Amino acid sequence: MTTAMSSLAIAASALLLVAIAFQLGLAAGAPWGRAAYGGRVALADGTLPVRHRAASLVTAAVLLVVGWVLLLRGGVLGTTAGHPGLSYACWGFAALFALNTAGNVAGRHPLERWGMGALTACLAVACVLLAVG
Repeated sequence: MTTAMSSLAIAASALLLVAIAFQLGLAAGAPWGRAAYGGRVALADGTLPVRHRAASLVTAAVLLVVGWVLLLRGGVLGTTAGHPGLSYACWGFAALFALNTAGNVAGRHPLERWGMGALTACLAVACVLLAVG
């Protein structure tokens, strides 16, 4: 893979780290619940119910795996960058992030709408570019 693809994979992984930190914060009880899940499940103190905190923890783990796959595809890790399965995975991630962007943009909180919406839109584009690679 080219240096541009490696750089793109690293940049996308950095964005994923932001999302992972946000999800881990939610899981740990940070009062950011109004900026997640459409703002509809936050408790009075701004935290999430236990079920949604668990979902945020699972989301963080999934995003970590996505980052690992993107780094593989970009040639940053390992020597399998040209494997067609990685390209297909990137297409799947692109679709997932595009759907997630639609959900974020429909959210009530400005951080969810503009911050996380922009983050997931950038991830969708990065995944398309890595898939095409």
